[in-house]
Amino acid sequence: MKKILIIRFSSIGDIVLTTPVIRCVKEQVPGAEVHFCTKAAFRNIIASNPYVDKVFCLEKSLKDLLAQLKAENYDLVLDLHNNLRTRILKTRLGRPARSFDKLNYRKWLLVKFKINRMPDVHIVDRYLATAAPLGVKNDGKGLDYFIPEQDEIDLNTLPQTHQNGYYAMAIGAQHYTKRLPVDRLIELCAKINGPIVLLGGKEDLEVGRMVEMYFSSEPYSSQASEGGKQTFIYNACGKYNLNGSASLVRQARAVFSHDTGLMHIAAAFQKKIYSIWGNTVPAFGMYPYTQDYEVMEVKNLYCRPCSKIGYSQCPQRHFRCMREINFDFTLPVPEQQR
Repeated sequence: MKKILIIRFSSIGDIVLTTPVIRCVKEQVPGAEVHFCTKAAFRNIIASNPYVDKVFCLEKSLKDLLAQLKAENYDLVLDLHNNLRTRILKTRLGRPARSFDKLNYRKWLLVKFKINRMPDVHIVDRYLATAAPLGVKNDGKGLDYFIPEQDEIDLNTLPQTHQNGYYAMAIGAQHYTKRLPVDRLIELCAKINGPIVLLGGKEDLEVGRMVEMYFSSEPYSSQASEGGKQTFIYNACGKYNLNGSASLVRQARAVFSHDTGLMHIAAAFQKKIYSIWGNTVPAFGMYPYTQDYEVMEVKNLYCRPCSKIGYSQCPQRHFRCMREINFDFTLPVPEQQR
């Protein structure tokens, strides 16, 4: 039996992107016992994964975590984060280890000089390459996300306008430069012209409320009653935990999302995805890991990408990467209309 520790401290999307490694190691390495180490805030992403035998969490003290991990006497450590803290852990554990290459120099070239030396390889396949010495190969089954039964959302609890189908729109993102401005969110919702569930955390509640108020206002309601306008908004931001939001993603007709965690959760459920890119670019290798997606971005903009993560405001002050996106897309035909 091989006891294997996989480390990825954060964040939502990055952890979801490690799930093929977890599954392939568990299924392809004879007798493998797979442990996963992450931050406490992200435990629930992994807790229901049947391919994980034990979860360890970084709470406050790296020292306490190290003591727990040392007791396990691992045969191999797969570091899929590769930052200062994970390097400290690996050194002090003193066990054989393999580390994910973050390609930081190549990312720096792309951000600083717009020189693209990134490999045309999705980050999932680069994660899997870290586990290659174990004989692990990509099984082609994609990403995993497991929702506990108690967190599944009954669509009968949604507004009646949404009970027979809706589009999910993940409006949040950690950084401002990865989010559409409110007026552009409204424009996109109007273009969808159907029932929409807005998804995000409590920090996105106010933006969701502004979008919801626009489509419930008297001018829009009057136009809608005349026919042709069918945008109905349910603002679910802050109303559900991550698993509840994932359940709404799973049951959606299609998903619109910024470059964020719910985009990767949508990919785990093989949803049609419309991915919206601002200051970041798909060339970083973290586009939806699925065959059925469309990218919305402003190509060849001189300042993109301005960061591999994001900013609290546009460094150029014009925010053209989000302001100038062309919302040109075709929605999938609902099953009842096929």
